[in-house]
Amino acid sequence: MQYNQSSASNKPSLEMTDAILADMILAGDSQAFEIIVQRYHTSLFNFIYHFLGDYDQACDTLQQVFVRFYTSLPRLGTSEPFKPWLFQVARNCCIDELRRRRRYAIQFSQLESSGENGESETSLLSEIPDTNPLPEEEIERLDMQDMLQSAIQSLPPKFRSVVLLRYISQLSFSEIGQALSMPEATAKTYFHRAKNLLRKTLAPQFQATYAS
Repeated sequence: MQYNQSSASNKPSLEMTDAILADMILAGDSQAFEIIVQRYHTSLFNFIYHFLGDYDQACDTLQQVFVRFYTSLPRLGTSEPFKPWLFQVARNCCIDELRRRRRYAIQFSQLESSGENGESETSLLSEIPDTNPLPEEEIERLDMQDMLQSAIQSLPPKFRSVVLLRYISQLSFSEIGQALSMPEATAKTYFHRAKNLLRKTLAPQFQATYAS
């Protein structure tokens, strides 16, 4: 792997590409690694936290992800962005943690929805009022969110991963496919199947709540 000498005299910055920063890290520039951490810290943490539902474990898992990145970098190519690889490692670390715990809780308060090709879709929570709720209405809303969290937990792992990567981490379907080692078309299929499962699970509960 060749290090671009022209970038050696430059101070690492967020404007630099992953490839340039990676070359600088391999050349011993610790600030370049800090830039990579800064670039992906928030999105990775949000994904991990919503997958595990535990702040402290999310912090520990995030640290594991960046340690693996640092130790694996000499074997990685720098021609592609590291985002899909980082989320793949994050997902694998989460799965390992869930296997150790044998149970988990996903803190997932809202699903925003945006359709393909610019077409809008109805949010799964679009029926829930969101205008200055009274205390009893806020309790009802929290109950709804508990239902949603339970529904997310009941999804098959392959569907759950796609939903979280799409909504929480805002990855494109192409990036999701790379992160989960599946074709982009498969990621889209899993996503739409997951939404259908969530709607089927949640619709009767929502109707029962508002009918009461």
